Amino acid sequence: MTTLQAVLRYQLGQTAAKEGCRQGGCGSCAVLVDDQPILSCLLPVEDVEGRRVTTLEAISTPDALHPVQQAFIDRLAFQCGYCTPGMVMVSKALLDHNPAPTRDEIRDALAGNVCRCTGYEPIVAAVEDAARATARTAGQAR
Repeated sequence: MTTLQAVLRYQLGQTAAKEGCRQGGCGSCAVLVDDQPILSCLLPVEDVEGRRVTTLEAISTPDALHPVQQAFIDRLAFQCGYCTPGMVMVSKALLDHNPAPTRDEIRDALAGNVCRCTGYEPIVAAVEDAARATARTAGQAR
């Protein structure tokens, strides 16, 4: 079986979806498929035909990071950075569907993502900051 992760990394050169456990247990390979977080290491590539796949590479522009990315930097919510792409993608999906999550909702959303470095508190704080930043931006756009 050829996985979405293999195609992204080795055929398309989109390496943000990391190869962690390759068993769906760490979350480092998370991407969005039709705006839902999916573990790309478990997904046969043929299952995404006709669907929208979003990787970390696609959520920012050369001029601006996505609010979740910026919040991770501001809060130092990473150390080695290996889990960060998956954390960011899951956090983006959460905020897209729930722009004002509680701390428990953030923790629940991130439950499938393993980080061995930060202790999770800076990550949760970064998602809270991104939610506030997104709300401010949405308020200014009105």
